[in-house]
Amino acid sequence: MPTTRPTAAQRWKRWVTRETTGGALLIGAAIIALVWANSPWRAAYFDLSALTFGPEALHLDLSLSTWAADGLLAIFFFVVGVELKQEFVSGSLRNPRQAGVPMLAAVGGMVVPAILYVTVALWGGGADAVHGWAIPTATDIAFALAVLAVFGRGLPTAIRTFLLTLAVVDDLLAIVVIAVFYTETLHWAPLGLALVGVALFAFLVRRRRTHWWLLLPLAFLVWALVHASGIHATVAGVLLGFTVPAVVLFGEKSSRTHQYEHVVRPVSAGIALPIFAFFAAGVSLVDGGGVGEMIGQPVAIGIIVGLVVGKGIGVLGVTALVTRLTPLRLAPGIGVRDLLPVGLLAGIGFTVSLLIAELSFPDSEHTESAKAAVLLASVISALLAAAALRWDARRKRSNDMNEDGLPDDVSTYIGDAADDER
Repeated sequence: MPTTRPTAAQRWKRWVTRETTGGALLIGAAIIALVWANSPWRAAYFDLSALTFGPEALHLDLSLSTWAADGLLAIFFFVVGVELKQEFVSGSLRNPRQAGVPMLAAVGGMVVPAILYVTVALWGGGADAVHGWAIPTATDIAFALAVLAVFGRGLPTAIRTFLLTLAVVDDLLAIVVIAVFYTETLHWAPLGLALVGVALFAFLVRRRRTHWWLLLPLAFLVWALVHASGIHATVAGVLLGFTVPAVVLFGEKSSRTHQYEHVVRPVSAGIALPIFAFFAAGVSLVDGGGVGEMIGQPVAIGIIVGLVVGKGIGVLGVTALVTRLTPLRLAPGIGVRDLLPVGLLAGIGFTVSLLIAELSFPDSEHTESAKAAVLLASVISALLAAAALRWDARRKRSNDMNEDGLPDDVSTYIGDAADDER
């Protein structure tokens, strides 16, 4: 029987959802923005970012950069919400005992960078700079997994599972931080209506037949109501993602979370994230007094120290303490030494860090400096992580890397044929 060739749309979906492709698109969009924002034609870039459109009566007359940060990024957070639901119901977060170490490591990877940032900000004498404490706490899933896929070949796939669990918990905590600490005024009426819309969405996605022409307008309505409530609109994406059932219904071949992720992820990875990166990463180093002056500010130093140093210390330190002082252990195939590159990968803040930078310092002199620091720290973390991954892959591995007294049963490695079939 002849094999059916994939269509052009199927090939595009497969290509754009690869971990390496997602990271490359993010980097490419950021580079284009940086080059344009520092070129003789930089005024056109900032005019484009400030271009406003949308219904003014609904208070949705937003700039293109705001539509990217509040609107398109909600698509990315919907995918995050779906992933979280899947992981909590049947994935790596289902068993707290197994997920305990990466979950606690994620907490350490957020607390330590925040402490270091606040210390640097206070030492630098800038009280206003403290508002950016959450910027170095985030991890960019797409970017980090892309670096791991390229430079982690030959390492056990359990390392990816650890990084993914850590990054997912990191994203969940970042969502809580955004909702709690970056909501200045809460309007209860639109929030209540938004929750009604979420409940209706939850009802529709559990029916035997669901129709996109019902779900899409409803999702947009929920997003608009959350935006009007004062809570950052990306939270709407997470709430809607959590409503998607993570179990198989009506004899379907896969859960609705898998189905919706398969449909939405290409849009998120191929359109939403690159466009957000394009509008968020355009920092004018020329107008800002040069790289030295911008990076020399307490805000920038705190972010770089937090992401490059704090993330690694938090992840490694908490893991070492937990595995030595509690019954919790790393998964088979993972040793404490593998946590060095993982901690460095967690220092790639990028997407969520850029978002929090905009929320921390709206219309402030610190915004451009914070963005420049996020970009520089993410590049440094990625380069250090790549070197650490190759060093780790070349070293000999024991048969009991997690030191639980049982031989590790490792059958798949990053980059081999079995792993590529994921």
